[in-house]
Amino acid sequence: MTRNPNDEELHEIIDYVIAGVAKCRLMPLYDRWEIHRQLYDSIRGLGILEELLADDNISEIMINGVDNIYAEKFGRIVKIDGKFPSVERLEDVIQQIVSATNRRVNQTDPIVDTRLPDGSRVNVVLPPVAIDGAAVTIRKFPADQITMEDLIKWGSITKEAADFLKKLVEGGYNIFISGGTGSGKTTFLNALSNYIPQDERIITIEDSAELQLLNTDNLVRMETRQANTEGENEITIRDLIKTALRMRPDRIIVGEVRGAEAVDMLQAMNTGHDGSMCTGHANSAQDMMYRLENMVLTGIDIPLEAIKSQIGAAIDIVVHLGRLRDKTRKVMTIHEMVKDENEKIKLQPLYVYKETGERNGIVQGSLEKTEKKLKNNEKLATHGIEI
Repeated sequence: MTRNPNDEELHEIIDYVIAGVAKCRLMPLYDRWEIHRQLYDSIRGLGILEELLADDNISEIMINGVDNIYAEKFGRIVKIDGKFPSVERLEDVIQQIVSATNRRVNQTDPIVDTRLPDGSRVNVVLPPVAIDGAAVTIRKFPADQITMEDLIKWGSITKEAADFLKKLVEGGYNIFISGGTGSGKTTFLNALSNYIPQDERIITIEDSAELQLLNTDNLVRMETRQANTEGENEITIRDLIKTALRMRPDRIIVGEVRGAEAVDMLQAMNTGHDGSMCTGHANSAQDMMYRLENMVLTGIDIPLEAIKSQIGAAIDIVVHLGRLRDKTRKVMTIHEMVKDENEKIKLQPLYVYKETGERNGIVQGSLEKTEKKLKNNEKLATHGIEI
């Protein structure tokens, strides 16, 4: 355990107590270290969560009350042999997590989304909404950021498709990443964003800041704010997108659109901010387009055909991610937004994942290029990029 120098007095007290116990009974050095760690975590840390957060093999932690803790490890959900000592201790841990980002959760406002210092996503639901006790879900971020090279090595995408997307990012194509829960949208967006040229100014907008862009210094990160106890001073994604337009961005990256802010995101893409990106929840690329139409309708009252035209003009490429039955995450399709002979907007598949079988419980297949060619190549030509 790495000691925090600010807590040196606490460490000394714990060492003194353990040394006193050790005078009365034989206590191996490892046992002393483990007792010290547990005592420190229970006082200053997050209790049992500290050990789970330190395990790089765990990707998600699920707390269902004080004595039902589960973790996703190597893609499988397992129950953890441990629990919180009391409801009060679990509540203390929740408040410790939430207060670190100036968020609030209580019986009046029992639901909150927040993050840990490393960017890991946290969702909290308290009683009475959570009937069987507080529910906490933590989506961990890996200690080392996942790159596109990692995704290629793991078979999530082919090198050919990754090189193709790299050129599109450098060429300023607007890219929408869709997928179901746990399909790796944020991870993929992170990896893709690192293809953005270093001399560009980027604004990121999220509910809880998770994105970790490594290749740019001219970066502004913004996240939403809850309303106060009087229901005032809330700052939404819509507010942040409108503000971002006044900050001279080259690109705007929205962590996820899920509501009326889709209107503002599309308008940003349509008003000179080429190369912008965002993610959304959907079961397929086509379903994502339907969802976007519904989102826009919640934010503005215009004819559906006008909405479809705006979506088609704003988004150039749709990348859809999926999670297969063997728990692996794959790029399932890469589509281009094009107009057909009747000037109707449609999705044209450029790459499609094709399954070839299963071996030892592992799904076999690859992301294959279709016979379709990229139709809208003006942005590539402007940047002097050849496909």
